[in-house]
Amino acid sequence: MQTRVTVLTAVAVALAVAVTGAAAYLTTRMALYQQLDSEILDLAVTVAAPLSSDPQDPELLNTSVLQASNASAELVSADGAPFPMQVQQVELQPGPEEIAIARLGTGHSIRTVVAGNGQLYRVAAVPIPNTDYALMLGRPLRQTNLILSSLWLVLVIFGAGGVIWAAVAGSAVAQNGIRPVRRLTLAAEHVADTDDLAPIVVTGNDELSRLADSFNQMLRALAQSRERQRQLIADAGHELRTPLTSLRTNIELLVADQERGNLPAQARREILNDVSAQLAEFTALIGDLVQLAREDRVSPAPEPIDFRDVVNSALERVRRRGPGLRFDVELDPFYVVGESDTLERAVTNLLDNAVKWSPPGGTVRVQLEGDRLRVADEGPGIAEKDLPHIFDRFYRADTSRNTPGTGLGLSIVAQTVERHGGTVRAGRSAQGGAEFTIRLPGSTTLEGLSH
Repeated sequence: MQTRVTVLTAVAVALAVAVTGAAAYLTTRMALYQQLDSEILDLAVTVAAPLSSDPQDPELLNTSVLQASNASAELVSADGAPFPMQVQQVELQPGPEEIAIARLGTGHSIRTVVAGNGQLYRVAAVPIPNTDYALMLGRPLRQTNLILSSLWLVLVIFGAGGVIWAAVAGSAVAQNGIRPVRRLTLAAEHVADTDDLAPIVVTGNDELSRLADSFNQMLRALAQSRERQRQLIADAGHELRTPLTSLRTNIELLVADQERGNLPAQARREILNDVSAQLAEFTALIGDLVQLAREDRVSPAPEPIDFRDVVNSALERVRRRGPGLRFDVELDPFYVVGESDTLERAVTNLLDNAVKWSPPGGTVRVQLEGDRLRVADEGPGIAEKDLPHIFDRFYRADTSRNTPGTGLGLSIVAQTVERHGGTVRAGRSAQGGAEFTIRLPGSTTLEGLSH
């Protein structure tokens, strides 16, 4: 990047210098030639006027003026024959332009020719009044071309110096400007080599500083993600160890009894029932872990979801698990965009939690009003010290350590609701039990949801 900035700066300055230098050179050349042409033409008119009586009379030629102006003069007849004059310094070969002026007796011409001595001359031709002659007057271009050559050399030298200076300055500016990018590169390489997610120091408030801030935010998000992964693996290993140990013990006992036959039939049935329950718990735990491991964002469904259908489907499943309980349900229209399966599982987890803690014959209240879904029970409620941790993975309150469950149900609820852009809050219901409130973005009408 530093090399590119340096090269681009040098090229830009070189183009600017080239255009400016060419414009200055052409402007100066044009001005010098115009001045020279004007002087030669005025001199030719002045010298030609006295020759109108006899162009070949040398006495009528103003030789002092010609010598002072370093000019060479020559007569051109209408038939094209040149007549050298006494003050002629070099031979000036007439061309069609000068012959035409001699024949017509009007107009003038100015052009550059190669004189007899091989040098360039600027030649002006004017008619001699009342004659068939024209006067050619030329001055050497050597001095003018020397001035232009010196100007060109100066422009090239100073232009090249300007380009070199611009390249050095561009390199210094680029080196200073990409210093934050270098720090980001070194930080990224450090992360790749050492797996250390330490943020970099940010100074300033320009675009590169904001880029460094974004990089630090990415590092923090990555560190948090890794910490959550490590915590999930550690917690999952701890939670899986107990059912696996119990399951292995029961299976080893059944295998040992297969050879000895010492277990009575009733004890064998109890062990098999215990194995079946442990397998069911193990399966539920694996399913919950898979659900929690998903961190992708929700892709909105092509059709809106009637949230009442989601709640009713969850209620049908939970009613079978809570015989003897009463469900007080009040559902107003509400539509959301999201995944109906994951939302149904989240609602089911809340209802399962309410069923688990409801006393026999208790009432579970389910109310969908506006964008809020409330699920309340008449159980013992949630202690104040447990409220901040109720949605943590594998968290169990002191009163729930011996109850069945994976400890992941409420974590799945929080993750699902968050992925759908909503919030979930735990508190105490009016009846003293637990109450959970879900808020989701949506609308009470399909038309409002589409807009």
